[in-house]
Amino acid sequence: MVGDALTRPKDLLDFSAYGRQEIEALLALAERLKRERYRGEELKGKVLALLFEKPSLRTRTTLEVAMLHLGGHAVYLDQKQVGIGEREPVRDIAKNLERFVEGIAARVYRHGTVEELARYARIPVINALSDRAHPLQALADLLTLKEVFGGWEGLEVAWVGDGNNVLNSLLEVAPLVGLRMRVATPRGYEPDPGLLQKAGAFFTHDPKEAALGAHVLYTDVWTSMGQEAERERRLRDFNGFQVNGELLQLLRPQGIFLHCLPAHYGEETTEEAVHGPRSRVFDQAENRLHTAKAVLLRLLS
Repeated sequence: MVGDALTRPKDLLDFSAYGRQEIEALLALAERLKRERYRGEELKGKVLALLFEKPSLRTRTTLEVAMLHLGGHAVYLDQKQVGIGEREPVRDIAKNLERFVEGIAARVYRHGTVEELARYARIPVINALSDRAHPLQALADLLTLKEVFGGWEGLEVAWVGDGNNVLNSLLEVAPLVGLRMRVATPRGYEPDPGLLQKAGAFFTHDPKEAALGAHVLYTDVWTSMGQEAERERRLRDFNGFQVNGELLQLLRPQGIFLHCLPAHYGEETTEEAVHGPRSRVFDQAENRLHTAKAVLLRLLS
C-alpha cells in the first residue's frame, strides 16, 4: 500500500522534518484511503501505544480505529496509569515502550515530552498534541481544504482567536503547500513571530480585518486544557473575537468555517456557525481518521 519512493522521517513531532513532497504524499494517501473506505492488514500484529496526559474524543478514537482498520491494535495509557515524568522519567518510559510496541502516539502538555520520547525511543513517535504543535489536526485540515477547494495554492485562511498549537502547525505547514495565512489574536496572545514570518502571514489584532475576503475562517477554544485557571481573564481578553454569523459574512461567497473541536458555544463560536451551511467542522473531524491512517502507514509499515 505504501511505497518507499520518499525517505520517511522517523517521527511526526511537528513539520520541521517534512517538505512539500512528503506532505503531499501523506495527503494523497489519506485521500485514497478515504475514497476506498480502506481496510487492510499492513499493520497486522503491530501495536501503537497511546500515551495520553490529556483526554480526547477525536484523537484517541481516530488513532484506535485507524490501527484496527489497518490490522493492528492500540493500547491506551493515561497519566494516572503511567505518571509521565512523575512516577517514571520520560526517557525510561521510551526505553520500555520501544520493547513492547511498534509506535507511540503521545498527547501531552509539554512539547519537550514528545521530543524526549523521540530522542530515546528507537520506534516512531507521533505528536498527538502538545503545547507547541498539533500536526495531526493540521493534516486533517489540509485534507478538508483540498476536498472543498481542490487544492491549497493561494487559499486565504483566516485564524481568529488564540495563538495556540493548532495555529502553530498551520503556520508551519502553510508555506509548504501554498496557503496564505491571515491571523488575528488579542494582544498578548500572538503566536511565535518566527512562524508568522516564515509563513509570510498577515497579522492583525482585528478579527474583521483578518476575515474580510478570506476563503476560510478558523477558530479554536479560548481556554484549552491546563488553562482553566485563566478562564475568566481569557473571556475578558477575547471579547470581540467570537466567530458568529456576522463574522462569517465577511468571507468570500464560497467561504467555509473550520473548528478543531470541542466547541464552547457562546465563547469562541456559536451553534449557528458550527451547524450552519458554511461549516465543514464535522468533515474536519472525520478526516482526522483518514489522515491518521496515512501517518500510521507511513511511519509504522
